[in-house]
Order: sequence, then C-alpha cells, then structure tokens
Amino acid sequence: MAFSSDILHGGHMAILRKAARLGKLTVGVLSDEAVASYKRYPLVPCEERMALFRNIKGVARVVEQKEFSYKNVLEELRPDIVVHGDNWRTGFLQPLRAEVLDLVASYGGRLVEFPYSSDQKYKEVEDRSRLELSLPDNRRNRLKKLIGMKGLVRFMEAHDGISGLVVENTMVHDGGRSYQFDGMWVSSLCDSTAKGKPDIELVDMTSRFRTIDDLTEVTTKPIIFDGDTGGLTEHFVYTVRSLEKLGVSAVIIEDKKGLKRNSLFGTEVPQTQATIEEFCTKIAAGKRAQKSADFMIIARIESLILEKGMDDALARARAFVAAGADGIMIHSRKKDPSEIITFVKTFRAEDEKTLLVVVPTSFPSVTEAEWKALGVNVIIYANHLMRAEVPAMRHTAETILRCHRAEEADSDLMSFKEIIRLIPDTL
Repeated sequence: MAFSSDILHGGHMAILRKAARLGKLTVGVLSDEAVASYKRYPLVPCEERMALFRNIKGVARVVEQKEFSYKNVLEELRPDIVVHGDNWRTGFLQPLRAEVLDLVASYGGRLVEFPYSSDQKYKEVEDRSRLELSLPDNRRNRLKKLIGMKGLVRFMEAHDGISGLVVENTMVHDGGRSYQFDGMWVSSLCDSTAKGKPDIELVDMTSRFRTIDDLTEVTTKPIIFDGDTGGLTEHFVYTVRSLEKLGVSAVIIEDKKGLKRNSLFGTEVPQTQATIEEFCTKIAAGKRAQKSADFMIIARIESLILEKGMDDALARARAFVAAGADGIMIHSRKKDPSEIITFVKTFRAEDEKTLLVVVPTSFPSVTEAEWKALGVNVIIYANHLMRAEVPAMRHTAETILRCHRAEEADSDLMSFKEIIRLIPDTL
C-alpha cells in the first residue's frame, strides 16, 4: 500500500488496519519529489514519513517509492495484493490504476480497493496543511528544496491575486502523471504593465511589495522577485530584508545602472551596464544584509542583450559568483537559442553548483527536458499570462462594440461561477 500523506488522520488509520488483515503489510512512502509532482509540497520530509509508518502497528515493512508510478516498486516487490482507496477509479489517476491492474495481473496478484474517506474533518486537516505552506518561513525555503529534489523547476509570472491562483491551481494530467508550476515570478514588466505604466522602475517598492502581499494571501508556492537593477546599493540591502520577511525565495537583479529600460529594447535605446566591480559590491552588500540561509540573490547578466559578447558574459558570471551570488540568470533577445546554450555549456564546465536561470521568451522552442540536460535549474515563463490577458480583453471589448451587445462575446468568456471557484474561502 502506497502513501503520499504527511499528516495521518482517522481515515488513513482505518484503511491501514483493513490492509494489515490481508497479510504482511508493506507501506510504500512516496518520495518528496513524487509527492510534489502531483499535489502540494510535503510538509514532512520522506525520511520522517517513513519513520512514522514504521511505528504503526500492523506495518511489517516500509520502503521508499521514488516515482509516482507503481511500476518499479511492484516489479521489485511483486506483492500478492495491492491496496488502494477507490478514489482512483475516476479522474486523472485512472491510468495509474490501469497500470497497477496490468502489473499485478502479469504475475497473478490482485488489487483490493476500499471506500475512500471523504469526511469534512479530513478536508480541514488538509486546509491547515496548506496554511502552513503559506507561512513566510515555509514558503521561502521551498525553492532550494525543490531544486535539490527535481534539478529543474518551472516558474510562471503572476501579477495579481487571480493570476497567482491560476499559477497555484493549474495542473495538467497526462498518462497518470501530473504537471504543474513550481512557483511564481513577480515581474517588474508585468507589475508595471498591470498598472498601465512603463517598465522603467517607476513603480516603487512599496507598491511592488503590495503585489507580493496579494499573492501570499491566496497562494502557497515559492516566489522569485524581479528586482530590476536593485537600485542604489544602500537601498538594495533594505529590499533584501523586506523580501525575506515577506517569504520570497529569491531576488534577481540585473547588472545595469541609471534609467532602467526593458531588455526587449536591447541596443535600440541607451542602456548602461554597471562595471563588474560596481555590481559585485551590490551583490556582496545584499548577501551581508540577508538574515536567513534560504534566501537567494541571483545576478542577471545583460552582456548578450547589449551585444558585449560571450567573453564579457562569462567574466561577469565568474565575478558575480565570487562576490556571493547564489545563481546566474543569462538572457538574450535572439530567437536562436544557440548563444544561451553556449553560455550554459561553458559555465557548467567550470561551475557545477551555482544555479542557472533562463527566461526563454525569445527562444521558446527548447523543451524543459533539454534545458535540464544542459544544466539549467530554473525556467521562468516571464510574461505569458499578461500577454494572454491583454488580447483576450481587447477581443471582448471589440466584439461588444462591433455587435452593440454582449451575447456574441459570452461564448469566449469564463462564467463568474467558475472564476469564483478559483478563489478559496480560506487558504
């Protein structure tokens, strides 16, 4: 019998007792990565969950189940009986159930299913667990843990509470597996755009912190904050401390100075890159200011954007890491990803540990698996929800103006009942 739960309630204990009556019971405890791949991040690490089951009467053996799929563990153990609740007969878990049925049939085993416990008090236990995940300390330390478990994580931009809920709750099921975003990117471009203002660091930090507040009130996933240039070094140290208190996992700052202009403009507008020494001073000051070991400062290198060349980008990366940067973000406007790939390969040949971040807005054809194979740790989909939102709103507005009524537009719109279902009564 396999378990992904980190908090055991009466329903779990009841099904464990039933399973123990069938024979010598082995409990498979899903690894942290397996749990995080299809539901919320586990509050209790796998080792502690395994120890918990070892101390339950009727459990003869406890093993780690490293994958969401049962295939490997069943082929190794070949149990006579697999026990599960009947909740996987419908929904996205159906392919997983079909896989188990085929496997146990191949060697003469059988599947036993017991009614799934859906008592309201068990839902309240899960709600309390989600609340724990939303607390600043629990949220902030999760990014490092996720990267350690998965190697590569995917972040999607969120610019308000409802877009945060979309990132939090969107999940795709394919072949018995689930895919979801690991966290949220709070982009200065999207934050500014949502307010109808240019992306020139015009929106002050107090306003940007309010966006973080809106997100943390309704979501649980980690946050990476776009810190633009970081501002004056003297100001940046306070930004770091404020972000830590809010539960943000990392800030990314770019090595430019003066009036910030969006990187999409490249060399079309005047942009000044800070010297290596200037930016190293800012990184070092930020690292001295932080109070938790979990928070990360990631240096964004603009050399390829500003056409300063690969050697300059790599020299800056080495210097920024030496100054204390926890990660390097490399960016490019080119649709051909070859220069980003060259940078990643060259940097990884020298440095196997420092986090690498890419934002594949201009070069979206490379898959996540390909980035992971190259050694990238974080993929940020930096502005996609905002880019989806604006054309949809404009299309609706034009349709109503053209038809002089709303009926024709309604077929493209989500009902407010569906939208409201995204919004939790409590976290």
